[in-house]
Parts: sequence; structure tokens; C-alpha cells
Amino acid sequence: MIELYNTLTKQKERLVTREPGRVAMYVCGPTTYNYIHLGNARALVVFDTIRRYLEYSGYKVEFVQNFTDVDDKIIDRAKEEGLDPHDLARKYTGAYFEDADGLNVRRADLHPKVSEHIPEIIALIETLIAREFAYVAGGDVYFSVRRFPQYGKLSGRRLEEMLAGARVEPEANKLDPLDFALWKSAKPGEPTWPSPWGGGRPGWHIECSAMALKYLGTNFDIHCGGADLIFPHHENEIAQSEAATGEPFARYWLHNGFITVRQEKMSKSIGNVFLVRDILRLYPAPAVRMFLVGTHYRSPLDYAPEYIEASVRSVERLETCFQLLTEALGRALPGRGEDGLLDERLSVIESEFKAAMDDDFNTARALACCFDLIREVNISVHAAVLPSKETLEKAMGVFCGFNRVLGIFPERDGRPVFKRRVSTQTTLAWDIEGAKDDDLAMRLLQLLITVRQEARQKKDWTTADRIREGLRELGVVLEDTPEGVRWKRV
Repeated sequence: MIELYNTLTKQKERLVTREPGRVAMYVCGPTTYNYIHLGNARALVVFDTIRRYLEYSGYKVEFVQNFTDVDDKIIDRAKEEGLDPHDLARKYTGAYFEDADGLNVRRADLHPKVSEHIPEIIALIETLIAREFAYVAGGDVYFSVRRFPQYGKLSGRRLEEMLAGARVEPEANKLDPLDFALWKSAKPGEPTWPSPWGGGRPGWHIECSAMALKYLGTNFDIHCGGADLIFPHHENEIAQSEAATGEPFARYWLHNGFITVRQEKMSKSIGNVFLVRDILRLYPAPAVRMFLVGTHYRSPLDYAPEYIEASVRSVERLETCFQLLTEALGRALPGRGEDGLLDERLSVIESEFKAAMDDDFNTARALACCFDLIREVNISVHAAVLPSKETLEKAMGVFCGFNRVLGIFPERDGRPVFKRRVSTQTTLAWDIEGAKDDDLAMRLLQLLITVRQEARQKKDWTTADRIREGLRELGVVLEDTPEGVRWKRV
């Protein structure tokens, strides 16, 4: 039985879907004006993992993730880059897929774009006007927040509090500072479409409502996004969708926590916004993904290079486990071997993994089960009597099942695929600008360790020894262990 924390009700609830055995799931995708950063990546990986587990549990998942390719940020960035806004959006949509693919994030069943759904958006706005939840003002259209009595039910905010802290938009035609734009009248140099209220473009919030309702209908199962979207975006989605249809919009609302950098909020002004493509040049993608699922999705996640470096070592342990299982399967005999303890432990570990994921998708506990599996496999394949082929195949099935859910490694024919990739650059521009000196030192140390490992694999002992001795002279001692290279200061 899967339980998930519903932001709408502020409690864990049993998952009861609109249709038995099926899950309709909508995820707010990126605004395509820049490359995605680590905060964006957390949402992508978290909800990809949840989708994977729902499928692992036997559900048929209909997964929709949109692209916001019409937005103020896109218009501003297009001016900076000297591009047409549509061309800029296409550029960063392509970049998104490159980065998401790099993190082994599966493509959605549908990736609708705002620019391709203008008729649906206009129709939804017309319905809101007809039902007197929206009004036209000088070519703009606004949603009347006070007309929707339940406004604030997702975020828990009261209208009085919102008004006191309102960032009043400059539009003079609004009847209330809390009202938000559904349609914006055309301005010079901006993308525009014809509408009953004159040329213009949609507001941000109405876009997701129109696309979610078109593809998933009302009362669909799960709506997802980052915690920063709870207010105003998701609050506004609920208001306009339920005002238009008279029915519940989504049953469950899931939100992932923020990423900090050494306990500081990610911010362009202090230079600690890390792009996914830059991080993937420095670290193996499986380690980055493991880092992102290593903390429960609703908890804050703090980034520092040493945390991903710890994930690199954990990924190596998983690779070693797979290699040990593969080698042992080549030696094992059908129906003959020492099965009892391993067979029993496999069932326990698999049950604990499912219990962890059933409990609001607790990937941190699920990962712990992976390392329990590693320990049991190590003990069994090094025992005097090898388990039978059937039991080792069961262990391999458990391993592959865990990977299928967590998505650490890409798969081919149901088996994980290992792709080692090492940066040939000693650093990147954002590392120097945004990182502290100890961050840079850690990256350089990791680079030297990686180069030494490559030298050892090529039996270039001269280079390997020179790096080891050079680091010793600098006060860093390397230790080669079965689980990888460890280092310590002396």
C-alpha cells in the first residue's frame, strides 16, 4: 500500500487512483530560457523515480510534463542573446533533453508546449469569464481571486496575509492587487496571438491548467513540482481550474524540497547556481543521480563537492556488486549450492525496499537496502560454497529491480549499463567564480586521483607513483582499497 504526503491536506494519505491500476501524473516542467541547474534536476530525478516506482508496483502511469516556452523570462533572455523568443525556447528545450538524458531521466509520455496550446488556453479563459471568475481590463484578462472562496487551501495562506505582503503588479486595470493575469495584451517585440480580447499572450498560471485538463482531465491523480511552485503557481492552478470546471483539479500534490549550497540558498547573485551540464563534466552521471535520490524528496538537500564524491564511491560499490554477481553466475551450478541464508535475506531486503518506497517514496531508506544487498552478495560469493545459480539469478533480479526504480544506471535488456566518463578539464569557469578555495582543491584532488587510476589501469606505474608521491609531499595519503581509493590528510 503506497502512502504519499499530500501538500493539499498536509498529511500522508493512501494512494487511491481515479482509475484502478492507473496513475495520471502531471509535472510542471522547465521554463526554457536557460540550461537547467541542480535545483531543476532534483525535481526531474525525484518525480522520474516516483514514476518508476509506481510502474514497478504494477501501475500503468500516464506521465505528462510540460514546457513553458512562452514567458517573460524567455522574452528577456532572447533580447540578451539577440534571438527570436521562439528560437531561444527551442534552443533550451533541446538542451534540456540533453541534460535530462544525461541523468537517465525518462522522457514523459507527453511533453506539451504552451505555444502549441493557445486555443485551449483561450477557451479556458473564456469559460472563466462566462462563469464570472475573470474579467477583461484594457486588453488584459485577470482572475478574480476573491471570487474563489477556497483560494489559499494549498499554501495555507489567508487573503489578508497575502494582501499585506503582496507584490502589487504594475497593471493599473486590476480590480484587486491579489488578482493575477490570465491573458496579457501585446507589447512591441513580444510573441503575440489573436484572441477575443485583442492580440497578446497567456499568463503563466493558466498554461499548466489548460494542458493538464486537456490531457489528464479533472480529478487526475498526482500533480508535482518544486516547493517554490506551491504559491502562487499551484495555488492559482487550483483556483482557475476548479472555478472553470466545478470539479477537483488533482487528488494529490507532491513537492520536492529545496537545494542549498553549503547551507546557503542557491542564488545567481552569490555565484552558487550550478548547471547540470557543468556538474556532469566533473562527475559520473550515476553519482549525481545517487546524490539527488540520497535524501528524502521533501527534505532540503545540501550540495557540496564531497557529497557527490561520496556518491562516486557508492556507485563504484554498486558496480563491483554487479560484477561479482555476473562472475559468480558464470561459476554457479543449477540446483546446487549454499542457498538458505542468501535466499532468505534477499526476500527480506526486497520487502524492506518496497516498504521504504511505499512510505512516501523514501529513497534514502531504499538506498540503504541496496547496500544491504551489496553486503549479502559479497558474503555469499566469497563463501566456501557458492549459492546455486537460481539464487544468484534471484539476487541479480533484485539488484536490477532496485536499479530500475532508482535509475542510477541506464539499462539495456533489463541490465544496468556502466559508462565511465571522466572530465579532461581541470576546472570550469563557474567552479572558479562560484566555489570557495576548498571546493576547488577538492575537485583538483579528485581529478588527480582519477588520472592516477587511469594510469594504473594502463599499467603506467611511473605516472601513478609520481601522483601518489607528489600528493604525499603535499600532505595527502592515498590508500587503495577493494572499495576504491581513499585519502586522508597527514
